[in-house]
Amino acid sequence: MLEGKKIAIGISGSIAAYKIVHLVRLLVKEKAVVKVIMTPAARDFVAPLTLSTLSKNEVLIDIASGNTWANHVELGRWADLLLIAPLSCNTLAKMAYGHCDNLLLSVYLSATCPVMVSPAMDDDMWRHPATQKNIEALKAFGHTVLTPRYGELASGLIGEGRMEEPEAILEAIDAFFKQASGTDLKGKKVLVTAGPTQEALDPVRFIGNHSSGKMGYALAKECLRRGAAVVLVLGPAPAVLQQDLSGITLVNVVSAEEMYQACMDHFPSADIALMAAAVADYRPATVSDTKIKKQDSDLALTLVKTRDILASLGAVKTGNQVLLGFALETNNEEVHALEKLHKKNADYIVLNSLNDGAAFGADTNKITIYSKTGEKTSFTSKSKTAVAQDIIDTIVKTGITTT
Repeated sequence: MLEGKKIAIGISGSIAAYKIVHLVRLLVKEKAVVKVIMTPAARDFVAPLTLSTLSKNEVLIDIASGNTWANHVELGRWADLLLIAPLSCNTLAKMAYGHCDNLLLSVYLSATCPVMVSPAMDDDMWRHPATQKNIEALKAFGHTVLTPRYGELASGLIGEGRMEEPEAILEAIDAFFKQASGTDLKGKKVLVTAGPTQEALDPVRFIGNHSSGKMGYALAKECLRRGAAVVLVLGPAPAVLQQDLSGITLVNVVSAEEMYQACMDHFPSADIALMAAAVADYRPATVSDTKIKKQDSDLALTLVKTRDILASLGAVKTGNQVLLGFALETNNEEVHALEKLHKKNADYIVLNSLNDGAAFGADTNKITIYSKTGEKTSFTSKSKTAVAQDIIDTIVKTGITTT
């Protein structure tokens, strides 16, 4: 399973660093490609020469050495997985707050791959509220945290804080790639909407909103990762969201009507539909063929309703299809979310509230998922990548999936 997998291992300053020598041997034996990055403090605990010999790659420590420069951006994009082990209390705090004072942290902040960490520290340090807060921050980023074991510590104490053994870390890495290979949505077709819509006033002006499309993009990527065939209907979102859509069928639209038509075309063959787009509720009754010139008097606009995509899909949904919508609310959040769930015949409604930190363009989201069968599941604030995982996990676990 690990043959050809590119794994970057970051080693921070901890006595547990000696275990990574064995882990590198195990990974290389499994035919993984391993590159090691060390913090300067880690050199006090394990020899770079040993790790470079076993990994068959130069161990990187300094951003610059002589006339050479370690390209942290390239390293962060090279890896299929970044494992930081041992993760010291100091490096943990820096990761949680985005500090960047060595090569390992530069690679971490540049990484586009998943991140796994294996903490190692004394029992009292592990239990300290600051440490637990920082661990929760990493979990909210969507990182995998391997909980330290109970046992004998370097200080001579017995307690929690002992880094996982190399064999257990290898099992966790293997399990990660098995899950990442995508099986629970294999054979399914998923329709996802993302981004805003723009309703034209004239050739140069429109009515729109601030949606970035990040949530729908994260959902599309997560479904693809799990093996689904994905159709993404994308409104006028930033170009960066269209740069990494390999394997996804992209349908670009502008207006609410165009998004409605695209959804009606693709929904009949979809097993799951995830309606994450921020679709305009109204559009101008008329669109000027020429630019509307500024006049001395005020300008009055007549707006008419757009077609309700979620309700339209709910009206034609079969018993073998799953339909999920989003509700961004400002007051009476749960009442309005449940009303939307039942009125539009959805299977799930994902609630995010402006009163609870939801914001267009943000990289994080805090959601509550309501199902038609009465379940309510609330989550802490997380990266939108992690939120997408929670949403798909909920659909899979509650059993409302196609057969």
